Amino acid sequence: MMEFSGPVWRILFLSQISAPLVPAQAPEGRFHYSGQIALYASLSAEGAGVAIRRYVSPNDPPRILQRAEVSGASLIDLRGQHKASMVWQDIHKEHGFSPTWRFSDQARAKHADGLIYSSRTRPELSHIVLFNLSPAIICAHAQATPWEPSYFQP
Repeated sequence: MMEFSGPVWRILFLSQISAPLVPAQAPEGRFHYSGQIALYASLSAEGAGVAIRRYVSPNDPPRILQRAEVSGASLIDLRGQHKASMVWQDIHKEHGFSPTWRFSDQARAKHADGLIYSSRTRPELSHIVLFNLSPAIICAHAQATPWEPSYFQP
């Protein structure tokens, strides 16, 4: 386990500006399933754009880039482990589970605050998922900035 402190970024809908640390709303994700708390973020603004790319479409409502600060989080380091960064959605759709859940189950069993892992498409970028959303672990910066994906701009 490693201790992590530093800035992280999330891309949210503008409608979420008053709740910038709301956990994932989808019942299932890369490192959570129904009933589990997970807040996904990236170690850079660029990484946040890469992470959300799969979920963005041209007609989406406006989005914002929100910075937050993580302090003293105990994370399991999965960077460089391909199985943690695999496309999980197709496996989940076919089998009803994701093999990536075993990483988060193991981390939760060890009382880790979360995981740090490599971007699937840009391995030099890293993301985190937090299971512990205590204000002692993460707090949002007051100011968010508008965000538009560059891949939809003319």
